[in-house]
Amino acid sequence: LSNDEALLAQLFQYRFPDDIGGMERHSFGNLFISALADITGSFEEAVAESGRVLAVHGEVLPATLHNVRLVADVMLPHAVSEVRVEGESQIPHSNGRVRRVWLEPNNPPAFPRGIQAILAADIIIIGPGSLYTSLLPNLLVPDLQEAVRASKALKIYICNVATQPGETDGYSCGDHVRALEDHGGQGIFDVVVSNQSCDAHLPAGVDWVLAEPELDDDHAVYRSDLVDVLHPWRHDSEKLAQVIMDLYQERTGPLVE
Repeated sequence: LSNDEALLAQLFQYRFPDDIGGMERHSFGNLFISALADITGSFEEAVAESGRVLAVHGEVLPATLHNVRLVADVMLPHAVSEVRVEGESQIPHSNGRVRRVWLEPNNPPAFPRGIQAILAADIIIIGPGSLYTSLLPNLLVPDLQEAVRASKALKIYICNVATQPGETDGYSCGDHVRALEDHGGQGIFDVVVSNQSCDAHLPAGVDWVLAEPELDDDHAVYRSDLVDVLHPWRHDSEKLAQVIMDLYQERTGPLVE
């Protein structure tokens, strides 16, 4: 067997520990990485192997190698005080409005190669993705946040096309941006990209996320039709890629001999 075939064989035979608990609420990606980390004996190696086995183009780098927990203060409907919810998979199931999130321990060191990649980047793209449980945890690693701020790259926030039930119900594009800036500081983005096409039918409990006009007062907002026609709650990857390249070329300008 090749190395990839041998690793896949181990994955198919892998049995999660009995004490892992709540597996039905974990994403496949988290379970996949967890199994690989156990098999390879290293989280860093697990991330590298996952990219290779799944034929990911580019390089996947963790924000930190330290064992951290994501914690949130959530205001539940009709509650008079906030409740504390621990765990990425538990936060969207709390059925409340997230007030803030943080990591415990709250000052994990960033993965050095991640910092190097950010400082060497031409474009830094944050999003799309789950606001509180996918995007913000990266900015909660202090050294990683500072690297983003120090980088000379074009920094783009790509807002989700639609709300995520249990996490961003009723959110506008501005609500997404303010949540990111409340946790990561003001002025972290050069451009905010938002979808403006909202003619398709969305599933029950999901609403369009649109950039309100007043967001333009403090941010450079780029609006475009970014919807996937077959899955309108998602971005069309080709449309989005073209917008990113257009924004980058607009910043750098044409080469002049």
